[in-house]
Amino acid sequence: MKTIVETKGEALEKLMGQEVMVFCGNYIYAGKFCGLDETHVKLSNPHIVYETGAFTAKSYKDAQKLPSDEWFISRNAIESMGPGKSLGC
Repeated sequence: MKTIVETKGEALEKLMGQEVMVFCGNYIYAGKFCGLDETHVKLSNPHIVYETGAFTAKSYKDAQKLPSDEWFISRNAIESMGPGKSLGC
């Protein structure tokens, strides 16, 4: 028998307010994680990352600004998400 313990403030909630990198099935997004609801996460200063460069580098090799100050990503599309790199803005 396994015991499952639910904890608050883990995963998505822990990253709120930080620069993040979001890996989805087709694209990688980057920006400041500023919103969360049951179906979407919201990024401000959103970028699509075409080439990350070395993960140890301080900035992305090729990140293009998206045409809005905010961008919404379906939570179902997210494979993984974590702290991001500088967007040089």
